Amino acid sequence: MSPEALLERARAVRAHAYAPYSRFAVGAAVETIEGEIVVGCNVENASYGLSICAERAALVHAIALGHRSFRAIAIAGPDGREAAPCGACRQFIVEFGEGIAVFYMGPAGPVHTSAGALLPNAFGPHSLA
Repeated sequence: MSPEALLERARAVRAHAYAPYSRFAVGAAVETIEGEIVVGCNVENASYGLSICAERAALVHAIALGHRSFRAIAIAGPDGREAAPCGACRQFIVEFGEGIAVFYMGPAGPVHTSAGALLPNAFGPHSLA
């Protein structure tokens, strides 16, 4: 799937976000190695530590469906706002591969990078071998 189409899927699911505290709705769409698209959105909680970001929601949803290998993930925050993955999400994404393509909207337009570039020298299963 093209980066633009994946970002559009992330924008669409963003409408389902539950973000009453931050008012920063985020959607994410992950493409599995088989080409299936799985989505997730952020879900906040009054106890912030219990909140879940859209990226992790999408990946957990995909894992629950039986997927373990991913090509790409797209993240869409509020229009006109940058939505790069937070540190926890960077670690969560790189767990499944440093080469996963990551797309999000930056201040100058769409950004295309990789999980490994977002979190260099990451700790994960690849570093335990």
